[in-house]
Amino acid sequence: MQLLAEIHRAEGMDIHGRAMYREAVRAIIFRGRELLMVYSSNGGDYKFPGGGVDQGESHEQALAREIDEECGMSLLHIEAEIGSVLEYIPPSKPEYDVFKMTSCYYQCEIQDGSGVQKLDDYEQNLGFVPVWIDLDQVIQANKSLLNIAEPPEWLHREIFVLEYLKQNIVK
Repeated sequence: MQLLAEIHRAEGMDIHGRAMYREAVRAIIFRGRELLMVYSSNGGDYKFPGGGVDQGESHEQALAREIDEECGMSLLHIEAEIGSVLEYIPPSKPEYDVFKMTSCYYQCEIQDGSGVQKLDDYEQNLGFVPVWIDLDQVIQANKSLLNIAEPPEWLHREIFVLEYLKQNIVK
């Protein structure tokens, strides 16, 4: 998968040192110029449906599970690989120098209709709600949060991908 960007969430990390790794998948689901996004009613930000790939799980299986959990919707199929974003994050464990998170973005098609979300506790606490929103509106909404005291950790990554979609995918 093509690497679209590398994002450093903090200064001074040894990105070539002892690393923890995590791979995640993110679904890009269009309906015209609208995207299906997960809105945080507590933070006011929008993120693509998705999350970590469990051991033994394919990217397609992880996308299907995450779309079902976060949106209550069913994946029909993956239409295209869009690309990946590698984030360098300060590690939570002292024996590591860096946490490397690779998010793989796929354009997906879902089945019409909606079901029940199956959110984790932290997702419930963030007030995750699936919403359809215009591409320009979601970019503007997320950018408006860049200057708050503690923006969501994924904000820069999602803004980058949204702008990439606007410049390269949406006609």
